[in-house]
Amino acid sequence: MTYSPHTHVLIVGSGIMGAVVARRLRAADPALRITMVDAGTAIGDAPGRHLHDLDDPALWARYNEQVATGVQGMYTGAEVVRDVPGSLAALPPGMYHALALGEDAEAMPRAALAWNAGGMGVHWTAATPWPDGDEVFDFGDPAGWAADLETARRLLAVTPAAIGPTPTGQLVLDVLRRRYAGLGPADRRPQPMPMAVTPTAAGPLPRTAPGTILPAMASGADPVFTLVTGTLVTRLRVADGRVSGARLRRVADGHESDLDADAVVVCADALRTPQLLFASGIRPGALGRRLNEHAFVTARVLLDVDRFGTDVDSLPLPRPGEFCTDSLWLPRNGPGQPFHGQIMNRTYVDEGGRPLAHSVGISLYVPVESRPENRLVFSESDTDLAGMPRIGVEFAYSAADRALIDRALDEVRSLAEEFGPFDPVTESALLPPGSSLHVTGTVRCGPADDGTTVCDPDGRVWGLDNLYLAGNGVIPTAMAANVTLTGAMTAVRAARAVTLRTAPRRGALLTAPRQKDHA
Repeated sequence: MTYSPHTHVLIVGSGIMGAVVARRLRAADPALRITMVDAGTAIGDAPGRHLHDLDDPALWARYNEQVATGVQGMYTGAEVVRDVPGSLAALPPGMYHALALGEDAEAMPRAALAWNAGGMGVHWTAATPWPDGDEVFDFGDPAGWAADLETARRLLAVTPAAIGPTPTGQLVLDVLRRRYAGLGPADRRPQPMPMAVTPTAAGPLPRTAPGTILPAMASGADPVFTLVTGTLVTRLRVADGRVSGARLRRVADGHESDLDADAVVVCADALRTPQLLFASGIRPGALGRRLNEHAFVTARVLLDVDRFGTDVDSLPLPRPGEFCTDSLWLPRNGPGQPFHGQIMNRTYVDEGGRPLAHSVGISLYVPVESRPENRLVFSESDTDLAGMPRIGVEFAYSAADRALIDRALDEVRSLAEEFGPFDPVTESALLPPGSSLHVTGTVRCGPADDGTTVCDPDGRVWGLDNLYLAGNGVIPTAMAANVTLTGAMTAVRAARAVTLRTAPRRGALLTAPRQKDHA
């Protein structure tokens, strides 16, 4: 693909975070030239389209069969593998273990990376709970936090009660509400999971993906937006406290070129964003430090229909195109309920479509302490399959983490027994690190350049005038909830900061401190 050698804003990464940044920049200045670069290529016929919504029956079936497991590490349209060909040019688009791409990731063995246009945004389950309590990082501006979070909700098209509750799902909710009554405010009582979907009268619910946040990504219809796929950003050019552009390498043939940019926003995920900074000689002490991911405890129990006064024939069936009957949320509520719960239920049927049993799928996410000992280490000499500095992962649970995980295992057993006979040995598990794909903290933000942060609250990298970061790696707090909505909020902030920086230089008139996007 050809592209201009100069752009106003370079966005590295074409996932949800990059799409949010581009959408906000476009809303603020329709003439702004934006170039988005991603090393992967499209899965299906349109870049940035969610796999749940593809017209390809084989890809659609593969995605929906895997997402039904309830394990994020399986939410992929291409098989997650640990071994790949020795050449990136032969690598089909999809999800791959970090190990398979040559990273030293045994400490987080289920960590996976998207190698496709749209990033994880074409694979994700679209769950969008909001953070609360210790998860919040408003830096003394709760009103600004609330406004930015609401903007992120709107951009992701968050629907409060997307899937369920069915009558059976309401029985499950009733149990949850009784069990956790009085532990938090009304808006955080057990409820249907908010999800980034488009409500429809029938059939599958289209998922929000990069190509729906930024339609030009899928259509190519915006003359001042360019999506460059199959191209790796190998280095940012840095001089005199600013970034002048980037070095690009085409994956197919290794051709290299330079792209000049007035500003750069890196949204390349929580592993590859710090990797690119390291490769570019941008190496603050906090880079890669405080690697975090909540622990993932999962269980599944068959509903005892007799106990709940119902019968098998009345069990709900999912709407066509969906894998579960109910997607429910158990919000975290302080020390009394420190876990985030994701409950995804389904009805098993026989060959004729008659209900056989109903499964209550329970996942508890356990917040993990933010510690500098958990980190990414980048090699000065060894490279990964992409030719970038090899990533070493150092990650372990603290004694406090282990105690909370044990509590979660007890909680999931007790909770499952509310619904039916349950064997915790065979029907629940603590999944290996990386299984949630919710990695955070590696380029964390903060209010001061004190050695513990990489960027300011708007994502601007300390000491550099025009380099910004967005995405889950920017999140500085120990998260219990799914992280995509919170990550999208960092993209909203970064886009506003870039607008405030670039608009005066381009002669644009700023009429308000916070831009609005009604598109």
